[in-house]
Amino acid sequence: MNLEGFKELMKDGRFRFAFIVICVLAFMSILSFFSPYDPLRWNVVPRDKPPSWPYIFGTTSQGQDLFWQSTYAIRNSLTIALIASGISRVIAVIVGLVAGYKGGRTDTVLMAINDSFVVMPLLPILILIASVIRENLTMVMLGLILSLFGWAWDARVIRSQILSLREREFTYTAILSGTRTFNLVIKEYFPYIIPIIFATLINNMIWAVGMEVTLAILGLSNTEIPTIGTMIHWAVNYQAMLLGYWWWILTPVIISIFLFVALYLLSTSLSEYLDPRTRIQRIGKAKE
Repeated sequence: MNLEGFKELMKDGRFRFAFIVICVLAFMSILSFFSPYDPLRWNVVPRDKPPSWPYIFGTTSQGQDLFWQSTYAIRNSLTIALIASGISRVIAVIVGLVAGYKGGRTDTVLMAINDSFVVMPLLPILILIASVIRENLTMVMLGLILSLFGWAWDARVIRSQILSLREREFTYTAILSGTRTFNLVIKEYFPYIIPIIFATLINNMIWAVGMEVTLAILGLSNTEIPTIGTMIHWAVNYQAMLLGYWWWILTPVIISIFLFVALYLLSTSLSEYLDPRTRIQRIGKAKE
């Protein structure tokens, strides 16, 4: 995407809002590297202080500054989401491309495996895995586990697109002209599936953050690691709302809402922009 493409995207209000929110959250995650406090230490600031200077988000009953805890939480939650969505995209693209292009028995076997993942009750399985290895559940390990269960639907979508492209005239022309399969996939098919990859990548990030929050609230992740989910977990565990410490629970909840909405809007606006069909429509309107 060049500068002109970025300027065109910024005309879309959805993308503009999502871009600003993501930039703010990314900036906060970078600030975590300059935090004056160790996120694992308690009683480093006065406890139960409402938002005021210098504790702009307030403090917790554990004696932690919520602003700096939030910077760590955003960084760690985004790290888990990026690991999960990145690796699951690779699996989904490989399975979808091979199944769709090869067809026959290869397609049958891969789709049988794919469908078994689709029908799996993911939440109970993740709860079981997390409860077994909770003490050793690092961010990277949680991201890898989520990636193993987050590719199946998207692989089926990519396969459907490839099945459609395989029957197009340009595919037969490329094959008859001696184009290698790898070049055919990269040059002819990828422009069509890139919007799907981008859209599903961001959607998968939303799913990964949601699963992380769910497992953390249930106390099934490593609650010592600050994430959006573990922040909510500790606030609920200390009965923050009942005791009137609303800032403690509202901070991670508001952050998660902004993150989910921004990722969703980013997904829809980017997929529309990158879709070749909508691009042709835009070019047609521009010529009128």
